[in-house]
Amino acid sequence: MKGPLFYSKILLFGEYGIIKDSKGLSIPYNFYNGALKISENETEVQEESNKNLRKYAAFLQKLQKEQPTLVTFDLDNFIADLDRGMYFDSSIPQGYGVGSSGALVAAIYDKYALDKITVLENLSREKLLSLKTIFAEMESFFHGKSSGLDPLNSYLSIPILINSKDNIEATGIPAQESNGKGGVFLIDSGLVGETAPMVQIFMENMKQEGFRKMLKDKFVKHTDACVDDFLNGDVKSLFTNIKQLSNVVLDNFKPMIPKQFHQLWKKGIETNAYYLKLCGSGGGGYILGFTENLEKAKEALKDHKIEVVYNF
Repeated sequence: MKGPLFYSKILLFGEYGIIKDSKGLSIPYNFYNGALKISENETEVQEESNKNLRKYAAFLQKLQKEQPTLVTFDLDNFIADLDRGMYFDSSIPQGYGVGSSGALVAAIYDKYALDKITVLENLSREKLLSLKTIFAEMESFFHGKSSGLDPLNSYLSIPILINSKDNIEATGIPAQESNGKGGVFLIDSGLVGETAPMVQIFMENMKQEGFRKMLKDKFVKHTDACVDDFLNGDVKSLFTNIKQLSNVVLDNFKPMIPKQFHQLWKKGIETNAYYLKLCGSGGGGYILGFTENLEKAKEALKDHKIEVVYNF
């Protein structure tokens, strides 16, 4: 047995801000993917995955009991497949901010949810919100608290625009310029990030009035502007806002930026060769970069592994 592929995602804008109703823009990233599989000869990795899926099955059983109106699963079949050695075969790096648990959640929902909302339906705002709510609960097993966006993106495999908590829609993004000079790229920090402790730090900071004010007046303001600029294809304005956003993050989200990247982050802002921002919750994994000149950025970051994900 081999299930359909579910892709990783990149939250271009909105990390942390969407907890406080900023806009957000999430796009599928087809470079990595995962699928449910059953194989005859189990490897150690597959065995480990199977063991984790069993814990997840127990969690879903509990979720179903506590919230019977939210979602129901064919758990008998799920467990029967686990007994046959099912595992999640994934190339998505874990703890990198590109949605490894999101793809798993999407795959489980797709295969075992009863009365599921399918991709082929007319995806009204209500249906999208309903899916997001289900996915948030399903993914909370991995992070403690989830917006449900990663699995939603993985499940639908289309860009998602978050206008606010209760207002999300599928969207189109400007076509890539295949030979464009500028682009969006990922830098591998070489560290695994953990979402839960980073979100914990953020929630602690939210208790301070100064931090809340900065979030509303600066972080959310520039994030919203970046989303609008990106969707409208206004590259000039986009880079003005990304520079501001990169600055705000460096000043106020230091714990989420791996220490060895503080200097590099600052250098980008000072030289305008590139601007960095968090990819997901930070703390490690990937760092997201934007540049108007990829050659210049690659030269400035030549000691780092870079993956280009979108060209301007």
